[in-house]
Amino acid sequence: MAAKKTPAKKTLVIVESPSKAKTIGKFLGSRYKVVASVGHVRDLPKSKLGIDIENDFEPQYINIRGKGDVIKELKKEAKKASKVYLATDLDREGEAISWHLAWILGIDQDTPCRIVFNEITKKAIKEAIKNPRPIDISLVDAQQARRVLDRLVGYQISPLLWTKIRRGLSAGRVQSAALKIICDREREIRSFVPEEFWTITAAFRKDSAFEAKLTTRNGRRCTIHSREESDRILQELREGTFQVTRVEEKERHRKPAPPFTTSSLQQDAANKINFKTRKTMMIAQQLYEGVEIKGMGTVGLVSYIRTDSVRVSDESRAAAKDYIAEHLGEEYYEGTVYSNRKKEVQDAHEAIRPSQVGLNPEDIKDQLTKDQYQLYRLIWNRFLASQMAPARFQAVGIEIDNGEYGFRASGQKLLFDGFLKIYDAAKNEEENRWLPELSREEVLTAERIEGEQNFTQPPARFTEASLVKDLEEKDIGRPSTYAPIVATLTDRKYIKREKKSLVPTDLGFMVTDILSDYFREIVDAGFTAEMEEKLDDVETKGVRWKSVIEDFYGDFEAELKRANDEIEKMEPEIELTGETCEKCGKPLAIKHGPFGDFIGCTGYPECRNTRPIIIKTGVKCPSCGGDILEKHSKRGRLFYGCSGYPDCTQVFWNRPVDKKCPECGSLLVERKTKNYDYQCSNRECKYKE
Repeated sequence: MAAKKTPAKKTLVIVESPSKAKTIGKFLGSRYKVVASVGHVRDLPKSKLGIDIENDFEPQYINIRGKGDVIKELKKEAKKASKVYLATDLDREGEAISWHLAWILGIDQDTPCRIVFNEITKKAIKEAIKNPRPIDISLVDAQQARRVLDRLVGYQISPLLWTKIRRGLSAGRVQSAALKIICDREREIRSFVPEEFWTITAAFRKDSAFEAKLTTRNGRRCTIHSREESDRILQELREGTFQVTRVEEKERHRKPAPPFTTSSLQQDAANKINFKTRKTMMIAQQLYEGVEIKGMGTVGLVSYIRTDSVRVSDESRAAAKDYIAEHLGEEYYEGTVYSNRKKEVQDAHEAIRPSQVGLNPEDIKDQLTKDQYQLYRLIWNRFLASQMAPARFQAVGIEIDNGEYGFRASGQKLLFDGFLKIYDAAKNEEENRWLPELSREEVLTAERIEGEQNFTQPPARFTEASLVKDLEEKDIGRPSTYAPIVATLTDRKYIKREKKSLVPTDLGFMVTDILSDYFREIVDAGFTAEMEEKLDDVETKGVRWKSVIEDFYGDFEAELKRANDEIEKMEPEIELTGETCEKCGKPLAIKHGPFGDFIGCTGYPECRNTRPIIIKTGVKCPSCGGDILEKHSKRGRLFYGCSGYPDCTQVFWNRPVDKKCPECGSLLVERKTKNYDYQCSNRECKYKE
């Protein structure tokens, strides 16, 4: 009788997420087993500082609570595998996860156990398997330095805020610097004093109408400060003669932007498709890990999404060239090579680009969710446009004099659309304004000359997109840290959203003021950027990570002691509602909890009476006549529901107004767009106004 054949051992590949494991498993076939660690398996403990300050800042890592079954399964699979490859993400965080996995599984980190890939495609995965390398300890140390530094700051300042202000507050190295930037901008806005100025415009017609603006007086910039001055100049202009003194035509080129980095993707997604940074990263991760495409299986649609680099591979540039030549024409290809202006830290990475240029978003639209389609189209268009020729415009500038006053008009027309064919086409239409043909010394008659009063404007409040841009320009944080910043500041009630704007609360100002007084370096943008550079030096220059922490900690420890000694307990201002508690008779006040604001008794803890804050819309329920109230879903989404719930389940996802639809009689709801302000709440009715 033949001996029973022992099944061949498989090669184990460990990735971070189950969806990525599923995609890669299909590429590698039956000789490989692909499993997920589901993120980190070891980390600093949540319940204590977890850093031995006296022992050279040695981190005290523990297995993450709740990961016992995952670790047990990983050990079991590793034990029966012929070989183990650690295939976590190709950044510092991913390298650290592989390092922790190697420690848990008893893998020698100096052996070729680590594989990396920039995109989840069959070719990239197969290539990575052929080229394993040891764990890069410089990357690991860079992550450890950042993790330990953030832990020292967060876990030692946050308890101070709890003690001196109230429980539930927090501080962080990048978070606190970002909060100060928002607070400083708000103070600038509040202290801003508008200044009056006037502009003067002359309207002309020759073949077509055009306008010119007053810009100079006796060859110098003309600034008009009052109505009296404007009226006097208008009188002089009406008595004078307008004559063309200069006509200049030249060709102007507009180049495409480079492919996306993480931060530029977050900014563009916020500005163009109204995604918050956290949502952008969540959807981008789905596109990176893989989406089921008919006839192709699971496909990773974009390259790795956490990168500072604008560089792209020669292979992807060649693919773009072929696509552009075939679908748009060879004249549309430019093939610009982009280089990084900033440090070399992430240059091993590429920019964010489509993994397969041939997968046009329009062709796979019905296989993606709406959010996936919008973000993939943005990435695909941006990358393809980056390899296309500049748009060419014929630009004309005209100068018109009237005595000592000089006017200027400008226009342009599109000669060749170039990259605008697929990217920023709307902007192109706005810019395409041409002037009638005029000659030097030609006399013009003004159809209208008028002055307009203006006032200087304060700086704009930050949006999520403009904050990310500012943080990047100031070199604060890194791409992976941008997404959680606004969410954390909002959760802590340090800022609130007003439409898209980020506005600091009184609590945000209070925390910033304390940190500015006692931990100046923590909130200082320059110091934070300098610290980022030192942390990067651990990776790029081999600087010992513990020495970076040591240099920082001496001054920080002294500041911490002074703050604890000097800051007195601050009693937060009590916002009374004007009502008394129905249980004990003491005043009721608006209180703040981890799940939002509520009304509570000032007699706490003896009296624990609470109730939710009710915000009426002033609109009556069309079903039962009750009040329509502002409410929040379990996920925090604002909606509008009847006070008669659960007996009445009437809800609106947009704010209802006390006005009925003239066509069907349903309530109208706010839905502001460029073309209308309200629409009917009845989905079957298309009325808008």
